[in-house]
Amino acid sequence: MTPLRAFLASLRPRQWTKNLLLFAGVIFAQKLGHPACVTRAVLGAAVFCFASGVIYVFNDIIDRELDRRHPHKKLRPIASGRLPIDYAVKAGVVLLVLVLTAAALLGWAFLCGVGVFFVWNWLYTRVFKRVRVLDVTSIGMSFVIRATSGVLVLLPACSDVSISIWLLLCTFFLSLFLGFCKRRDELMKLVPGAGETRPALRGYSEPMLNALIGGSFALTAMAYALYTVWPDTVRHFGTRDLVYTLPFVLLGMGRYLYLVFLEDRGGRPHEILLVDKMLQVIVLGWIITAVRIIGPGQ
Repeated sequence: MTPLRAFLASLRPRQWTKNLLLFAGVIFAQKLGHPACVTRAVLGAAVFCFASGVIYVFNDIIDRELDRRHPHKKLRPIASGRLPIDYAVKAGVVLLVLVLTAAALLGWAFLCGVGVFFVWNWLYTRVFKRVRVLDVTSIGMSFVIRATSGVLVLLPACSDVSISIWLLLCTFFLSLFLGFCKRRDELMKLVPGAGETRPALRGYSEPMLNALIGGSFALTAMAYALYTVWPDTVRHFGTRDLVYTLPFVLLGMGRYLYLVFLEDRGGRPHEILLVDKMLQVIVLGWIITAVRIIGPGQ
């Protein structure tokens, strides 16, 4: 594998599904019928894909020794030695400059969102990821930044857009749910005597993670249910029917719990969405139902 191909692999394109969250702004602002807004949402998501790729590269450089002790992470280009450190640093800096330039072209507000995303993830890499609970909480905030940036990128073309605080809460709680499921999977698959692969795991136990998973599940369901019937939501969309999307949310999280607890597949949430047909059907059902209820707008 050439250094360029190894670098592209280090950007982890299979994890770019996380940035689909940037489309929440254009969907819930009812701007799917507005070509300029849809185009900006697509471009914003693309920028965040490469922005997250830059973060992955520098995170892999810092954690390369820990990754070499992990059964899966040891195969990453940097940890395995297929991608030289100096090449990764130089290519990462070039991509960082390109990402910031593209973000600036999409507007200063969006550039600020991308900048906050970089700073927050730097703090995660250097500080937050080493502290139990705070590690997953900081990941949740990273997704909130994504959701907020999905609105900021629309502002130059659609000045009337906004995002509900309820949707930000749902984003945060759902990311906590997925994050604690991932930590549980890592803890359960930790091989005694194999060495430390994630410092924060020392502070977790299976009962503790089970409780955190249950709590975050309940908070996500409650927040989304309240969002669908909240007076401001009903007034904004002109309908109470958004509550009919709630079963899809419960089914999706329930399916994921099944995969985590009964099939031991909680370690890679981003890949589960790519390979689990039932989860794909549930997500597609939610999208179709939500768009039909709230409408694409004009």
